[in-house]
Amino acid sequence: MRAPIWIYRAHLGFLFGSRMLMLEHIGRKTGRPRQVVLEVFGRPAPNTYIVPSGFGDRAQWFRNVRANPRVHVHTAGRGPTPATARVLGQEEADQALAAYRRRHPRAWQRFKPVVEETLGHPIDDTNTALPMVELQLDTPT
Repeated sequence: MRAPIWIYRAHLGFLFGSRMLMLEHIGRKTGRPRQVVLEVFGRPAPNTYIVPSGFGDRAQWFRNVRANPRVHVHTAGRGPTPATARVLGQEEADQALAAYRRRHPRAWQRFKPVVEETLGHPIDDTNTALPMVELQLDTPT
């Protein structure tokens, strides 16, 4: 499970393409830096990424970014970039999920049952139980 993190640390994140990123966040209890590699569900703007929490609101990274939204994002084309995390509201999450399903129907067919099992209930087209986070990269001023 940690192998993708080592790949990003070796500056080889480009191997994952634009559908993955590494998120650096701060542990809410320890205050120590943590990393997780996540699938990108959407790019609504050039400096914005939408990522799902496949383990729901129990995911440690999700809990950490709610406690401290200042993060760093590593992508295929960029090193660590400061960013702010924001949990999407229900309507925004539903829209992000619908857009992902349209763009990647085969990936969604494989991903959906895994997430439903992890969450413990079905994922619907509206009122999705799949939490989503927007990562807004800081822009230089």
